[in-house]
Amino acid sequence: MSYRHQRERGIATIEFAIVAPVLLLLLFGVTEIGRALVRYNALTKAVQDGARYAAAYALEGDTRQVDITTQLRTAVRNVVVYGNTAGSGSPMLTGLQVDLIDAGGDQIRLDVRYPYQPLFGTALPNFGLGSSISTSFMMQASVSMRAL
Repeated sequence: MSYRHQRERGIATIEFAIVAPVLLLLLFGVTEIGRALVRYNALTKAVQDGARYAAAYALEGDTRQVDITTQLRTAVRNVVVYGNTAGSGSPMLTGLQVDLIDAGGDQIRLDVRYPYQPLFGTALPNFGLGSSISTSFMMQASVSMRAL
C-alpha cells in the first residue's frame, strides 16, 4: 500500500466525521416530523369522532335545542380520549384537553388540545447564546357540527 493511498483513507475518515452529524440530524428531524404528523392525524380523527357523537346526542327531545349535559360531556371526552363511551382501555393520546361548546343555534363545537412532547428532547441547546429553544408545543384541533 502506497503512502498516497494511506493519506486518502485518512481523508475519507475525516469527511465521514464531518458529514455524519449532519446526516444524523437530518434523520432525527425526519423522524420527529413523521411522529408529529402521526400524532396530529390521531388527534384530528379523535376530534371528528367525538364531534359526530356529540352532534348525534346534543339535541334535547322535541324542542330541537342543544343541551350539553354533564353526561354528554363525559361521553364525548371518553370517545375522544379512549375511542369508546365507557372510557375503558388505554388512551389514544395522553394529556388531551377536551372542551365541548354550544356554538349557538343548532351548532356544537369540539375543541381539543394536545401537549406534544418531542421524542429527542424538549429543548434545543443554546450553546451559551441566550435561552434554549423549546421544542414542545400545543397541537389543537377543532370541529363544528350541526346537531342532528
